[in-house]
Amino acid sequence: MPKILIVDDDQAIRKLVRINLMDLYEIFDTGKPEEALALALEHRPNAILLDLRMPGYSGFELCKTFTTFSATQLIPVFIISGEGGAKTKDFCRELGASAYFEKPIDFEALRARLGETLSGGRVERRSEIRVGLRVPLKLSGNVPDGTRFSIPTAAENVSKSSFFCACPVVLPVGSIVYVAMLNAEQEHMGKARIVRMEVASTQYPRYAMVFIEPTPNWILQ
Repeated sequence: MPKILIVDDDQAIRKLVRINLMDLYEIFDTGKPEEALALALEHRPNAILLDLRMPGYSGFELCKTFTTFSATQLIPVFIISGEGGAKTKDFCRELGASAYFEKPIDFEALRARLGETLSGGRVERRSEIRVGLRVPLKLSGNVPDGTRFSIPTAAENVSKSSFFCACPVVLPVGSIVYVAMLNAEQEHMGKARIVRMEVASTQYPRYAMVFIEPTPNWILQ
């Protein structure tokens, strides 16, 4: 049975999450954020549910620790917070969070997202360090009906073989796009496959993309 670690100083919330997820997951929880990393290392959870505002400790710092520390960086972190706002959500994504759920929690959506994430894995973060770097790009390709598109965007964070970005074109997971650096030379970076899409609380879909051919000119080569 997959394991879930809950980090929240509110005991009632921890109990509520446990009740709603215990039929599918083995649950571990703590109300002491300073214990969270030790518990993650001990139990090796398949996902972490993390509150942002806890006495004496920032959930933002803990999220960054989980998503950058080599022993935990492959564990998806789901933010569960009473704090809303697009800027907060975008900042959490930049820190590496997989998803953001506001309290009161929509458990149907949470269960669906957990199932989707844990069944599909996080291909773009496998064994690679991600850097919070904004890189201007041009994406081009075809939408499902065959219409050609070519649009400017920017990578929000990157690794040696992948990046994450917003795009106004709706594309299914598995689509192939051509990637170029948005500069005077429009330098070709290669082809990339979409491995994950996020649409909630964003003006445009956001895509995780992995390069599928050598990219000798990519920013982190």
